[in-house]
Amino acid sequence: MNSIEKIVQQAIQDGYLTPAMEAEVGRICDTASELSIEEYMALDRLMGALLTGEVVAVPRKQFINVMEELVLTEAIALVGEIEANSDRTLDLGDIAAYALNRLPPLYATTEEGAHFQRNRAQEQLRALIVQQVNEAIDHSLHRPDFFPERQAINKNAPAGGSILEQVTSLLRTYAPDLDEQAGKGQPVAVLG
Repeated sequence: MNSIEKIVQQAIQDGYLTPAMEAEVGRICDTASELSIEEYMALDRLMGALLTGEVVAVPRKQFINVMEELVLTEAIALVGEIEANSDRTLDLGDIAAYALNRLPPLYATTEEGAHFQRNRAQEQLRALIVQQVNEAIDHSLHRPDFFPERQAINKNAPAGGSILEQVTSLLRTYAPDLDEQAGKGQPVAVLG
């Protein structure tokens, strides 16, 4: 989808405005020097459809993958240890993604479900999680820097950066309400 009109047409047809559609509309609005009359009319139509309930905005996250939290916890501990004892800086996002691609997802929609998934993972998957995070770190340590110009998905995240900056960025991605709870703009301390 590359135009506001097409996105709005799709949202009205489906009855839903997905986070991806919302992001694309935002991207178009942010990058356009000026919107056309047609684009303004499409946005007006979308607003009306959202207000009447003809189109429902799908929340960004109605579920969590508990495996992400478990992998990040393990990766933070191991990467922190490596960075403290060497001059290497590792990309926590790369390591987590590598490990997550090799582990089963553990989705939950409630706190009770998340608690169940955490307990299940600790009992049945702990060794596999540790193994995959270690393999991800090993892969990262021995990977040549073929594409140093590559851009991270979250363009506001620090490129490379310290582990604290990476963890703070990842926490803001996976726990967006954390800033409000910890005091906006303050770095979030991770205790291990």
